Amino acid sequence: GRNMAARRLATQKLLIHLFIIAVGVFMIYPIVWMLVSSFKPEYLIFSDPGLWPKEVTLDNYRNGWQVVRNITFGLFFRNSFIIAGIAVLANLITCSMAAYAFARINFPLRRIFFACMLVTVMLPTHVTLVPRYAIFHSLDWIDTYLPLLVPKVLATDSFFIFLLVQFIRGIPKDLDESARIDGAGPIRIFYLIVIPLAVPALITTAIFTFIWTWDDFFSQMLYLNTVTNFTVPLGLRLFIDSQGKSSWGAVFAMSVLSMVPITLVFFFFQRYIVDGIATTGIKG
Repeated sequence: GRNMAARRLATQKLLIHLFIIAVGVFMIYPIVWMLVSSFKPEYLIFSDPGLWPKEVTLDNYRNGWQVVRNITFGLFFRNSFIIAGIAVLANLITCSMAAYAFARINFPLRRIFFACMLVTVMLPTHVTLVPRYAIFHSLDWIDTYLPLLVPKVLATDSFFIFLLVQFIRGIPKDLDESARIDGAGPIRIFYLIVIPLAVPALITTAIFTFIWTWDDFFSQMLYLNTVTNFTVPLGLRLFIDSQGKSSWGAVFAMSVLSMVPITLVFFFFQRYIVDGIATTGIKG
């Protein structure tokens, strides 16, 4: 009986692992196909859709990097890094300050403000799209990076505030009391106690902010018009629209390069993502 139960358990584990592997292969296949296709001559990309190329070339990368005259794809990478870097820094500073206020400081209407903040998490971004565009247009901010960056400085990413609030609530208040006895005020407690202990949640905030900002096509398309201001997602769109035809080889080549930063960020910091979310009480 014990051997039968052990075999049944081993069979169940094997089937579960096979199912997970099959789902993983299904999900990663388009990425592998795109990577392989980026090294194929353009006439073979769709006529020979297999994963083993009959002919290998680097022309797609050369043609893709030189997008239009006097503009290389490196400009789009630089713009994306600038926007993502400032967004990460702004979110880390302002969201942590807002979260500390909600978690530790008793101020009037705190619960109401916190509830309003949570409502904005559930509010679709498209609902506020027209009012936001009207405000930024009246401020003459269209075709600048300000509509993409100023909201970050004002701590509008409620998800990260909520994540940090949950983490800070898990830090023992006895540490705050000890610091107060030593003469520390709220600001010193924030910098000397809360911030060092909240590093996992802050790293999680930085990673998700970078990935979401890097991949944000819609907002960047809405507010940026000049080619020299374009980011990587908008740069990829140039290959589809230019001259009324699609340069699929160049699109795939630059798409592969555009995935490198977020792939590296994820693989290097995935341990911190798990730690940051697991310790904030957010499940699922």
